[in-house]
Amino acid sequence: MTTRLVQKKLFKGTQEFEIVDDTVNVRIKTPFKEKELSVVFTILNPEPVIEDGFLHFHSRVKCGPLLSLYMNKPNPKEFNAFVEELKRRAQAYNVFLGDGQATMGQAPGGNSFEEPPEFADLGQARTAVPGREVNVERVEASIQMLEQYLGSEDMRALLSALEALRAEPQNPSNMARLAEAFNDLGPMQGAALTYAPYIGILLSEDPFGDS
Repeated sequence: MTTRLVQKKLFKGTQEFEIVDDTVNVRIKTPFKEKELSVVFTILNPEPVIEDGFLHFHSRVKCGPLLSLYMNKPNPKEFNAFVEELKRRAQAYNVFLGDGQATMGQAPGGNSFEEPPEFADLGQARTAVPGREVNVERVEASIQMLEQYLGSEDMRALLSALEALRAEPQNPSNMARLAEAFNDLGPMQGAALTYAPYIGILLSEDPFGDS
């Protein structure tokens, strides 16, 4: 399993990609600037598109590439292994959210109105997982994403539960509160997981076989 890829190109600098749980962290260094960003798998179309020497992974939610890799850099073996891992994880999150598969070479799927998708049924009710370790930084990131993209009345109880969990991550009642708030979302659960996939990890028994 390849979870890190470093690509260098003459005159264009270096770009590094690293997979950490449900996120791809990107660091780009050029002769004139540095840039860092993170992309969550839940908004990543699992089927890339090849164009002008790049392999692009687009968003399922809005058109436009989120990840752009130089083709076959640093070598075809490392490149292909990393791309396959990206596709595997993106597809796992797509399946978890109940989404269909995109078609190679087509424009990214998702919602044509550029809103996060709502899923009719995400299965059985979630419950708090006993002893689950809480990453406070990822809880904070979930709060920020939900406030930025889904800052509505529907998310108020969930945001409140996340804020309580951030303040007291070891309090089991806060995990139970999070599970209750998430279950109460109904068809909005998919939209919440699109931008805050860590909630699904907190409330699931390692759904993708990765910790």
